[in-house]
Amino acid sequence: MLYRPLGKTGVNVSAIAFGAGPVPELMTGDDQARRTAVVRHAIAAGINWFDTAATYGNGSSEAGLGAALSRIPEREQVHIATKVRLAPEDLDDIPGAIERSMAGSLQRLQCRRVTLVQLHNSMTAKRGDEPTSVTPADILGAGGVLESFQRLQADGVVEHIGLTALGQPAAMKEVISTGEFATIQVPYNLLNPSAGQDVAADFPETDYGNIIAAAAEHGMGVFAIRVFAGGALAGQPPSRHTHTTKFFPLDLYVRDQERCREIAQRLPEGANTRETAVRFVLSHAQVTSAIIGFGEPSHIDEAVASLAAGPLSEDVLSLLEGV
Repeated sequence: MLYRPLGKTGVNVSAIAFGAGPVPELMTGDDQARRTAVVRHAIAAGINWFDTAATYGNGSSEAGLGAALSRIPEREQVHIATKVRLAPEDLDDIPGAIERSMAGSLQRLQCRRVTLVQLHNSMTAKRGDEPTSVTPADILGAGGVLESFQRLQADGVVEHIGLTALGQPAAMKEVISTGEFATIQVPYNLLNPSAGQDVAADFPETDYGNIIAAAAEHGMGVFAIRVFAGGALAGQPPSRHTHTTKFFPLDLYVRDQERCREIAQRLPEGANTRETAVRFVLSHAQVTSAIIGFGEPSHIDEAVASLAAGPLSEDVLSLLEGV
């Protein structure tokens, strides 16, 4: 396993991180023995970062992860990151909503503190421009997210605070430019690399505005999410979550599957889209870690082997341009 510094936090993070989201259904299902076995295998492989959220499975991900880690002696060796998502009705009392959400998370995770708490809302110029989006003023203003997160830090409940980089690039960059947040996590993959590079004005999908570069300017750690585009790059059918989510809907998945087939045709003999997807993300010099959802131990072994294979060559990257 390789470890990289998480921005200015002083924490070294495994380049492969464990995503406890709903797509693989490991942490949101009901097989606790399987969950514990996969988590134990991840720790044995050197993974030291586990990412979850209060909204994943309406808390079942946090509860499943907490139960799994409670059975493992190496629990103290790992870092836990979770998230707070504000509903529209929470915006009249942001401090109270964040305090209640965090209290529930700690109870489900069976711990007193976490390494990182992240805002799980998109950032846009106006509230509701995108699903669950909030404004920079909601985050930075008096009684807003930043003050509430800093209070959690002062209380010793969280060590560091971060953002989910979804929404409008201008709004995201306004918040990032304050230098008050330690990390971002952002969708970045072979099929949509716009978080890590400039793309053409007619780019057909969401343009994340090269937000990774903006974060790096302020010394932030960067987690890449949706490394497999929700499973499309791993050759999986759409998950149950994909059929219901407002954020990465089914029609996007179908387009991603089509682009994945084109990528597979361009790859050199012996290469596959799963390994290529991981190596592509970790080729970016400013990506700290790739958060990947695992369903079984072999998935972990495959991701670690992809990391060991190193960055993609310029020849392969040029083959993939334009997809």
